[in-house]
Amino acid sequence: MASSAKGAESSTKAIRAAILVAALGYFVDVYDIVLFTIIRVPSLRELGLEGEQLLVEGVWLLNLQMGGMLLGGILWGILGDKLGRIQVLFGSILMYSVANLANAFVHDITAYSVCRFFAGLGLAGEIGAGITLVAEMMPQKKRGLATTLVATVGVSGAVFAAFLGDLFSWRTAYIVGGLGGFALLALRIGVYESGMFNAVRDDKEIEKGDLSLLMSDGRLWRYLSCVGVGLPMFFFVGLLVTFAPEIGKAMSMTGDLKASQAVLYYAAGMVLGDVASGLLSQLLQSRRRVLGLFLACAGVVMALMVTGEGHSPTYYYTLTFLGGFSIGYWAVLITTSAEQFGTNLRATVTSTVPNFIRGTTVVVTFLFEGLKPFVGTVDAVRVVGVLCFGGALLGWRSIRETFHADLHYVERRGIADGIPLVEEIPLVEERMVGNL
Repeated sequence: MASSAKGAESSTKAIRAAILVAALGYFVDVYDIVLFTIIRVPSLRELGLEGEQLLVEGVWLLNLQMGGMLLGGILWGILGDKLGRIQVLFGSILMYSVANLANAFVHDITAYSVCRFFAGLGLAGEIGAGITLVAEMMPQKKRGLATTLVATVGVSGAVFAAFLGDLFSWRTAYIVGGLGGFALLALRIGVYESGMFNAVRDDKEIEKGDLSLLMSDGRLWRYLSCVGVGLPMFFFVGLLVTFAPEIGKAMSMTGDLKASQAVLYYAAGMVLGDVASGLLSQLLQSRRRVLGLFLACAGVVMALMVTGEGHSPTYYYTLTFLGGFSIGYWAVLITTSAEQFGTNLRATVTSTVPNFIRGTTVVVTFLFEGLKPFVGTVDAVRVVGVLCFGGALLGWRSIRETFHADLHYVERRGIADGIPLVEEIPLVEERMVGNL
C-alpha cells in the first residue's frame, strides 16, 4: 500500500512538472510570436527604414518567421515521434532562446531575417511536444482541462509581450524572451517521457513519424480538416491585429490605431476564450460542438471589424477583444488534433497542425499584398477573410468528435482508425518511465 501511494504521488508530481514546463514554454513561445507585431515599427525604424518599407519589410520578416515554423513543425514533429516528446520540447526551447538573444543585437535587415527564421524554426516544436506529452499523461476525462491550462497560460504570453513591448526597448524585449527560455531549461529535471511513447519506442514494426503514413487511408483529409478549422485565427492575427495601423487608416478611423494596443485587447480576449472554450468542452463533453460555436462567433465579430469604416479606435479595439475571445478555441483545436491520430503519429500531427495554421500567415499576407493594388486595402482584407472562413467551415464539417477517444493505439497502413495496442500500459509506468 505504501509503495502504491508513493508511486501515485510521484506520478502526480511528474504530471504537474510536465504541465508546468509545457505551459511556461508555450508562454515564451507566444510572447515571441506576438512581440514582433508590437515592436515591428520601432525596431525597423532604428534600422533605418521608413514609410512603405515598414510594411514591406515587416511582411517579409513575419513571413520568414512563419516559414521557419512551417519547416520546424515537420522537423520537430517527426523527431517527437521518433526520439521522444521531451527531447523535442527542450530542444525547441533552446533554439528559440538562442535566436531571441541574437535578435537583440542585430544591426541590419539581413541579420534580423536570419534570427526571425531560426526563432520560427525553434518555436515550431514547443506547443506540439508539450500538448502531446500532457495529453498522453492525463486520464481521458481530465485531458481537456490540462491542455486548456497549458494553452491559457501560453496565450497570456501575448499580454506580457504587449505590456513589455510598450515599456522597454525592442532589444530589451528580445533579451527577456531569450533569458526566459533558458530559465525553462532548468526545469527539465522531474519531467518524464510519455508512457505511451515508451510503449512503442523500440518496436521496429511500428512506423513512427512517417509522413507517407499520414497521407494514406483517409488520414490526409482528417489532418487537413484540423488545419482548416484554424484558418481564421491567423487571418485575425496576421492581418487585423498585426497591420491594425494600416487598416485603421484605410477604413478612415477617427484616430490612429496602435498595434501594441490591438495585441493587448486580442490577447486578453483569447486568454478568456481559451478558458471558456476548454471548460465548455468539458461541460458539453464535446470538442466539435465547441469548435463550431466559437467559429460562428468569430465569423460575426470579424465581419463587423471589416465593415467599420469611420468608427473610433475604441470600436476596433472592442471588436479585437471579442475576436480574441471567439478564436480562443485554440486549446480545444490542438487537443482535438492530438486525439485524432495514434501514438506513432501524434507528435507529428500535434506539431505540424498548429504550425501549418500559423504558417498560413504567409499565404494570408501574400494574398492580401497581391489583392491590395487591385481592390484596395479593406476589400483585400475582406476577400481573404471570406476564403479563410470558408476553409474553416469545410474543415469543421469533416472533423470527428474525440472527447471520449482512447489514445492507446497506433496507426498502421491500411487501417484508417488505428489499431489498439495489445498490451495495457500500467498507469504509474505510463507516467514515470523515461526521466531526462
